[in-house]
Amino acid sequence: MRIVDSHCHTALGWYEPIEVLLAQMDRNGVEQVVLIQMNGQTDNTYQAECVRRYPDRVRSAVIVDPTSPDAPAELERLVAEGATGMRLGISIRSPGDDPLALWRKAAELGITISCRGQRDEYLPDSAAEVFEAFPTLPIVIEHIGGLKAADLRPGERPKMFDLARFPNAYVKIHGLGEFSQRAMPPTEPFPFVEPIAPLVEMAYEAFGASRMMWGSDYPPVSVREGYGNALRFTIERLADKSEDERALIFGGVAAKLFGFGEG
Repeated sequence: MRIVDSHCHTALGWYEPIEVLLAQMDRNGVEQVVLIQMNGQTDNTYQAECVRRYPDRVRSAVIVDPTSPDAPAELERLVAEGATGMRLGISIRSPGDDPLALWRKAAELGITISCRGQRDEYLPDSAAEVFEAFPTLPIVIEHIGGLKAADLRPGERPKMFDLARFPNAYVKIHGLGEFSQRAMPPTEPFPFVEPIAPLVEMAYEAFGASRMMWGSDYPPVSVREGYGNALRFTIERLADKSEDERALIFGGVAAKLFGFGEG
């Protein structure tokens, strides 16, 4: 199975350089990676360098300053330099006459949005606005929409999953440690208090394998269960799915959306 990590961070001044990430990938059989720019950073120089150095393994989702009137032009420049995605908050709007200008430019350029946002940001009707306005723009909801175990209520489905009604809505699943409590004292081979919240299963039920992708969230995952476990435990969680479905979730969908191709 070809594995593509759809959500990693790298930098020289924070987190880890690209070589450390590639070593983790090699150790765990991960072929390719999408670099997601860290929050607040609009200098995408290092990510572009990583793509140039490792063109067969690395893609970049950039951040531009959404408050700048030149943001759409800056995004166009970055895409011309090799970016295949943009990280953008679900509630972000542009100044001026067109509040959806940056979203519009992304759709025009044919790239993919890696969409960040906390749980409450997906509740207003305005969250659905961008999915409806740009039906050909792939919008990937990071971190299962910021949902945690405490957000689940018996017999209720969190509102974020309602966005699955839009064909251009996708969802990222990450390590189980994002929403599961670590057992104390530590337990092996499974380190979490059971039962864990069924958020991965709910994402599958809402979006299906063809609109899901795995991402490690490296290196923050290293202070939770670790890179390899984030991959292994999530694969095991979906062990009842077909080989073709798991191939989509753990590589195929991200490869297609972020420009690695379907081969």
